[in-house]
Amino acid sequence: MDKKDYSISDVYKIINSELTQLEEELKKVTQSPIDIVSKIGNYIFKGKGKRIRPALLILCSKLLGYHEKEIIRYASVIEFIHTASLIHDDIVDNSNIRRGRKTIHYKWGSNISVLLGDYLYILSIKLSLNDNSKIIQSLSDVTCQMIEGELLELNESWNFDIEEEKYLEIIKKKTASLFAGSCKIGALLANATEEEENSLTDFGLNTGIAFQIIDDMLDFTSTEKALGKPVLSDLKEGKITLPLIYTLRNRKEEILKLICGKRKIFNTEEILNIINEAGGIDYTYKKAESYINKAKKNLKIFSDSVYKDSLIILSDYVLTREK
Repeated sequence: MDKKDYSISDVYKIINSELTQLEEELKKVTQSPIDIVSKIGNYIFKGKGKRIRPALLILCSKLLGYHEKEIIRYASVIEFIHTASLIHDDIVDNSNIRRGRKTIHYKWGSNISVLLGDYLYILSIKLSLNDNSKIIQSLSDVTCQMIEGELLELNESWNFDIEEEKYLEIIKKKTASLFAGSCKIGALLANATEEEENSLTDFGLNTGIAFQIIDDMLDFTSTEKALGKPVLSDLKEGKITLPLIYTLRNRKEEILKLICGKRKIFNTEEILNIINEAGGIDYTYKKAESYINKAKKNLKIFSDSVYKDSLIILSDYVLTREK
């Protein structure tokens, strides 16, 4: 497989059978005698997302020669955890739109959204119950880290003195932990050696950090049409991310003049211009690139295969994606 001639769509074709089964499982498991649960479940999983986290689990399992049906069950667990976190995020952020679609919070209200998010978390626990205590422990650890990350982020809202180190701690917990957990569970399913498990976990962690860094960069560089939400949404919610953290080192006074109190941002175009002039976007991209380079090094212990190549292509996609 010549990686130069392949794209992310080719990677998804390689695991198309598993991803198709995953979509069927997501819809099947969310069917309930309670009409509102089924209705919202159908809405959530109506459109296929990127499913990057389940894809990582599938590819890591296959990299180590594991092809059993348990892959689908745990890929579902990972996607349920991810979806539950998004539902809760939208409530906390009071977001009405995600990826161009109305959020659960906007359509059904906060009370139902909280319960539905909780339902998906519990569902993921139910699906993961088996004899593999390591997998259950990993899922518990990941879920705790994600919640800790959200709490840390909320605590740092509108803090223009936040350090890059604190920012990285937040994204490792709230985002990268699930990437790492997806890869680790793929390794555990395949009865990986300790070295293999650690290498794949680190690959997931570094890829997840880069993913969130790029996600934060796109809030400044992409368009509302591509993002499915207004540009600078993160800043308007008080999230101080890496492009701004870097810019604040030398242009803090100029930035603060454009922001009058919480949620009152004036002249977003001027803010974007300052961040670009200060090198905030270039710095952010290079930082993400450094983590992808680390991720690729984590795969060096594995023999060449279509699945190793696919993991490398997926990690490259993290840097080039536009939404």
